[in-house]
Parts: sequence; structure tokens; C-alpha cells
Amino acid sequence: MTAISRVLGTAVVFASLGAFQAQAAECIAPADPGGGWDFTCRTVGKLLHDLDLVDEPVQVTNMPGGVGATAYANVMSKRADDESLLVATSTVGVTQIAQDKYPAGTDVMRWIAMLGTDVGVLVVPDDSEFEDLNDLVEALKEDPGSVPTAGSSGAGGWDHIRLLMLADEAGISAEDYKQIRWVQFDGGSPAVTQMLGGQVDLVSTDLGEIAGFVESGDIRILAALSDDPIPAFPDAPTAIEQGYDVTGYNWRGFYTGGEVSDEAYNSWVERLSDLYETDEWEEAATSSGLVPVWRGGEEFEAYVNEQADQMNQISREIGVIE
Repeated sequence: MTAISRVLGTAVVFASLGAFQAQAAECIAPADPGGGWDFTCRTVGKLLHDLDLVDEPVQVTNMPGGVGATAYANVMSKRADDESLLVATSTVGVTQIAQDKYPAGTDVMRWIAMLGTDVGVLVVPDDSEFEDLNDLVEALKEDPGSVPTAGSSGAGGWDHIRLLMLADEAGISAEDYKQIRWVQFDGGSPAVTQMLGGQVDLVSTDLGEIAGFVESGDIRILAALSDDPIPAFPDAPTAIEQGYDVTGYNWRGFYTGGEVSDEAYNSWVERLSDLYETDEWEEAATSSGLVPVWRGGEEFEAYVNEQADQMNQISREIGVIE
């Protein structure tokens, strides 16, 4: 697609907006209900309709499988030009792409926008033997395989990488931290459910996926992987406060099919930008532990490509891919 065609597409976006609004929109959440991608679809979809940015309620479709790979393949092969379609994605999905775990690279989709970022957390059952991060680190140093851990991505995915970044910061050798036991579940919520059932001892995931479990008191945050305390849970200690300089953010956003017209693509960017500027979005995001951050259109596409390159490099450095 040429730069000229993108400019022309921008110029006609307002004239064509009404046509797209007349078509009911659909948002695919590439996971089971209850997780972060499901939250992104349902929250943004509801606000789009409540704020009259779309005429009809947004239909949410859950399409779990392959940490987003199933939905990616579906859109690429069957719905590449579907102008009514949004697909929720995040840093987790881009990490999978960077490690060649999706059927194609970032260039087969059109990346619309990100509206906020989630904060990575390490959580344990409320009655866990680990009182703080030092307890966990000491256990891993003594026997890296003694603590079964889990997240919503496979080995080498973003949830796993964040845990290995902590191990590396704690001085655990690459040879040792590769022995840490890791179990993948299709979402942070199922991972926590299994942890509460005693299947694993610790979950690395995003706060937005499991905030309800923290609020209920079933689990507690051992470390927030953020520069500053999380506004929704200000008493939860950060890894930095505990002496480990590790952060792990996960942005939330959307892509659509690679053959969607410039007019439809720019229409989605415009509508999500309008939504982002509202008090309703700020309240919805912050109450769920998200930090509102906007990148849209070409800026977001460039950001996604840059992040994919970074993840590829990190994955090679820690030996996840060759």
C-alpha cells in the first residue's frame, strides 16, 4: 500500500464513516471468556455503542487457541477484507509472532490502535509460603525446578519471558533458569484457577486478567512489574521496591484484516481515538488496573513492528529461539 493511497484514505474517512456505522461490528477475543483479550473486546465494544460511535451493539466472539494463533489464521484466510471486524491483541500476541508461533508475520494485518497498557504481576495464593519476592528467588536459586509456575503463554511467551527476566536480574544463571517449570494455560484466569487448585505455585500474568481474584482475597500480588505502585492496588509491592529492577508491561489494542480498505481502517482509528479521549474510557481502564496510553494508525503499526523486532532479539538472547 502506497503512502499516497493512505493519505487519500484519510481524506475520505469522514465521508464514509456513516456507511461503516450502519454495519454491525464484531470483536474477536482470541481466548476464553474472562481474560484480558475478552475484557478488551467487551469493554471497548460496550463503550463504542454507549458513546454512539457505532450504531449497533458490538458482537463479541471468543475464539481461543494457540494464544491467539487460531484467530490470526482465521482472519488471515477468511476475513482479511472484513471491514466490520476488530480483533483484540497485546504484547503477548506480538511476542508469539516474533517467535514464529503464528502462521504469518505482522505484515498480514492492519494494526489499528492501542488504548492502554496492563501491568505484569507475579501472584501466589493468599496462603502461599512465599511472603515476598526474596522468598521466591531463594527457592529458585536452591532448586529452579522446585516451583511450578504458569501463565497464559507458552514457554518463551511474554508471561514466561517476564519471569525469566526476574530470574536473570536475581543472578540466576541462564542454565539454571531454563530449568524453571512452566505450564501454559489459555488465559490468566484459568491459570489462577489451576493455581488455587494446587496445580502450580505461582502465576505470571497481567493484572487486568486476574484483578477480581486479588479483590476477592483468594490471591495476592507478590510483585508488580511496574515502575510505580499500581493505582488500583497501591499496597502491592513492585519488584523494584524489593530490589529487582524489572518491569513488564502489556499493551492492549486491536488489529483488523490486511485487506481492509484505507477508508474502513481510518474509520476505526478515528472512532477508537474518540473513545480514548472520554472520561468513560479512563474510568473503565484505570478501575481494571490499565494505564491509558494511545498510539493509533501508522504510529501504532510502526510500534508493533519495532516491538516484534525487540521480542525476537530478547528471545534469542535467553535461548527461547535460535
